[in-house]
Amino acid sequence: MRCLLKKKNILVAVLLLIIGGIYLMKGPLGSSEPAVSELSRRADRLVSQESWVEQGDFLPLNVSYQLLAGTPATRQKYLAIGLSSVKRKKGSYLASTLRSIFSQSSAEERASMVAVVLLADFDVRWRVETVKELKTEFQSELEEGQLIVVHVSEEWYPAVTGLKRNYNDPPDRVTFRSKQNLDYSFLIHYSSGLGRYYLQLEDDISCAKNFFTTIKKRVEEQEAKKTTWATLEFSALGYIGKLYKSVHLPLLSRFLFLFYQEMPCDWLLTHFREVMTQREQLLFKPSLFQHMGIYSSYHGNYNKLKDKDFEEGFYANPPARVFSNMSTYQDHAPQNAWDAGEKFFWGRSPAGGDYLTAVLSRPALLTWVSVETGSGGKDFLQSARVELGTGVVSSETEQSCTSFEPLGEIKNGKFEMQEVDRRHSSASSCVRILVTAAQNDWVIIRKIRITEKPGTPPHPA
Repeated sequence: MRCLLKKKNILVAVLLLIIGGIYLMKGPLGSSEPAVSELSRRADRLVSQESWVEQGDFLPLNVSYQLLAGTPATRQKYLAIGLSSVKRKKGSYLASTLRSIFSQSSAEERASMVAVVLLADFDVRWRVETVKELKTEFQSELEEGQLIVVHVSEEWYPAVTGLKRNYNDPPDRVTFRSKQNLDYSFLIHYSSGLGRYYLQLEDDISCAKNFFTTIKKRVEEQEAKKTTWATLEFSALGYIGKLYKSVHLPLLSRFLFLFYQEMPCDWLLTHFREVMTQREQLLFKPSLFQHMGIYSSYHGNYNKLKDKDFEEGFYANPPARVFSNMSTYQDHAPQNAWDAGEKFFWGRSPAGGDYLTAVLSRPALLTWVSVETGSGGKDFLQSARVELGTGVVSSETEQSCTSFEPLGEIKNGKFEMQEVDRRHSSASSCVRILVTAAQNDWVIIRKIRITEKPGTPPHPA
C-alpha cells in the first residue's frame, strides 16, 4: 500500500513538472501570445477633480492600465493629447506623428502639454518593439512627463466579434471600428485628469507650427463668448484635431463605451456634441493637422485622405489692419497677406522705400515671425527687410508706427525668425516689410505669420 502511494506521488510530481515546463515555455495553457517579456506596471490615473461622474464614482468604467513608458505628472497641465496606435500591415507613422507634435512646439509649449499614447494592439512583440523605439527617440520627453505610453489588456474589452452589422458593414469592418471606439474610450478615460483640455489626434498626422498656441488662443476667444461648447474642431477629418474640456471626458469615454458597436467614432462625436447642447459645429480654418498616412490601419488599405484647409506653417495672427503704398493688382489686397486662407497680396513693380505694414489691434510681444513671398519661383521680393515698430500714428488714409527697428533681411523671398522676444523684449505694434531696392518684377506676398508670447499683458502703444 505504502509503495503504491509512493508511486502515485511520484507520478503526480512528474505530471506537475511537465505542466510547469510547458507553462514556462509557452505561457498559460491556451495562450497564443509569444514568450516575450514586457516590463510594465500599473498606471494610476490622475482623476479629474471637476467631474461629478468621477468625484461621486458614478457610472464606473471597469478598466486597468499598464504603464509601459514615461512618468505621469502629479499635477494637471494645460493640454493632454491622446493617440491610439495599433500594428499596421504596412508601415508605422507613430514616431513621425510624435516627432511632429514636439518639433512644431516651442519649449514653453511642450512644458504645458502631455501626449498620451495607448498601444492598443494585443501583439506583445509589437508593443515591446514600439516601446523600445519610443524610449530611444523620445527619452527626454518621457523623462520630463511630456509623453506617457500605456496599454489595456484584452481581458478588459467587451466582445468585438459577432456584433450586429449596422449600415451593412462587413463583419471585420464592424469589429475594427467597434474595437477602435473602445480604444478611444479607454484612452480618453485615462487622460481625463491630465490636462484642462484634451485634444484627440490619430497616429498618422502632421501638425502646424505652434498649434498649441493657436488652440489656446481659440479657447480663450470661445470662453470669452460665454456660450456653451463641447467640441472645438481644428481639422475637418475623422477623429483628428477634436478638442474637449477635461470635465466632459468621463462622460465622453462612457458615451463611446456604451455605443461602441453602433457606428464609427467620428459619427458618435457628432451625437455627443449635440447631447452636450452644442448645436453648431465649431470648425476653425485653416486646419492645424494633416493626415499623412498612406496606408490605413484597416487591412493596410491605400488611403489618400487629405485636409484641403491645412497650412503647415499656419498661425492665427492676432487682429491687424494692413496698409501698403505699392500698386495693387486687381483684388489682391494687402490684407490678404495677413489673414488666414489661400489669398495673397499682389503688387506691381515696387520701388525702394515702398512698404507693407501690419498694424496690430493691440501691442504684442512677438516670439516668431515668418514671411513668404513669390509663387513658382517668380514675383518674390529680391531686396527687402522685416521690421518691428512701436507707437501707432494715424492719418486720414492709413496707420503706421513712429519708430521701427530692423529684424532681418528677406533672402530668396523668405524670412523666418524664432525666439524674437529674446532680441526684442518689448511689445510691438507694427510689422513692416520695407523694400530696400527697386525691382522690375511684380511682387507676391503670400503669408505673414507671427506668434505672440502667451499670457503677456499688452503694453501701451
